[in-house]
Order: sequence, then C-alpha cells, then structure tokens
Amino acid sequence: MHTYLALGDSYTIGEQVPNNGNFPNQVVEKLRNIGITIAEPVIIAQTGWTTDELLTSIREHNLQETFSFVTLLIGVNNQYRNRTIENYRDEFTQLLNIALSFAKGIITHVIVVSIPDWGVTPFAEGRNQEQIAKEIDNYNTTCKEIALAANCHFVEITESTRKNGISPDYLANDGLHPSAKEYSIWADKIVKIVEEEFRK
Repeated sequence: MHTYLALGDSYTIGEQVPNNGNFPNQVVEKLRNIGITIAEPVIIAQTGWTTDELLTSIREHNLQETFSFVTLLIGVNNQYRNRTIENYRDEFTQLLNIALSFAKGIITHVIVVSIPDWGVTPFAEGRNQEQIAKEIDNYNTTCKEIALAANCHFVEITESTRKNGISPDYLANDGLHPSAKEYSIWADKIVKIVEEEFRK
C-alpha cells in the first residue's frame, strides 16, 4: 500500500474546511478513485507555521517511517511576518532535504507546491495587494529554483488562487483560506504527477 506525507501550514491542513476537503485528503480520494491503493495521509501542518516552526515540529514528531511520496507547501507565513528571502532559502532547503529523506531518497516522489496569493482575498482588503503579490512571487521564485535544482516536482497553484481568490465558491468562510473547491484544483495537479510516477 502506498503512503503519503504532507508537510505545510494552514493551506495543507485546510483551515476552515472539513478534513476531507483539504488537498491531502482529496489527493488520496482521487488516487483511490483511479485504482491506486493508498493509506490515509500523514499530515504535519498547522495554521500560522513558518519554515522554522515546521522544521521544529518535524523533529518533535520523530517519524521513523518513509513514504511513497511527500508534498511540501510552506512560506506564506514567512512572507506575512516579513522574513527575509535568504532565511526562507536556507530553511526551505533544509525542509526539502528532509522531505527527500522521507521519500526514500526518490527525488521525483517529492512534490513542492507553490505559495497561494492571499493578497487577492477579502481578508486583505485595505492592504497593499501589489506588494503582497510581488513578495509572494519572490518566495515562489525561490522555492521553484530550489525544487527544480533538486529535480523535484513543482506544482504551480498561485495563479489559480489569484483567479479564484475573490469568488465565494473558492473561499472558506474566513474570506482568506481556500475552499474545498479550490483545493480540488490543486489535488488534481498533484494526482496527475503521482499517477505518472506510480505507473512507471
């Protein structure tokens, strides 16, 4: 049976949506629907986490097992707290190396997911949306560079959040986090990669 570890923050646990609506659980459901046997996802994520907080929690969990594939989505809270790109680069690189070890060293079984743009949502009303977008782009350029340099997969979902971030159907009740409908878009992209890898 295949296994899945999801590392991240509020966008991974699915803040404000039912458990089965977050993207890791939707990935598992969609994989099962196409005949891939997979266990429930193991999720290490919490709303508000930055890269260093995720690193600390992973160490505290002290997981001994490895997984068929791993997703990593982290950085929005670094941006929100005005952390430097240099700090993010260093800690994200550490996280990617940890993800790789959890994926049994199989580079193509690690999937980095881009950071959503929360600046377009109702929550960000009155803030400098252009500045937020610019900073999110800088973070995504960094995580994409690191992921591709390591030959991992990189899934771009930021543009989807910019397109759908003002639509109530694609937002949770807090007007900030995505709804299950938005997460389904992300899950489809991840499932496509996982299916291709597992069918090799």
